[in-house]
Amino acid sequence: MALPRFQTDDQALALLQTSWATELNPLLTNVLSNGSLLKGVTLINGANVVNHKLGRKLQGWFLTRKRASADIYDTQDTNATPALTLTLNCSAAVTVDIYVF
Repeated sequence: MALPRFQTDDQALALLQTSWATELNPLLTNVLSNGSLLKGVTLINGANVVNHKLGRKLQGWFLTRKRASADIYDTQDTNATPALTLTLNCSAAVTVDIYVF
């Protein structure tokens, strides 16, 4: 999502819009800024399916908090519904917070 620009005859406002867009568009279009934090996700030992709630195909994820020792990896390459879910494999039961983008 880029910063919208409005048509104006005011030269100063037009220059300000260009300046703002130059500074803000890289932040607004960064995939990390369009993510969501999923808190308190309970994972079981083995395969897990997590609804990521992004409304689009998941581009990536990372853990922000892990409440027990466990190895966690994704199986997104074989996920039949990447626009809806994140598929994770876990070595032990654990509760995590996941940032999805």
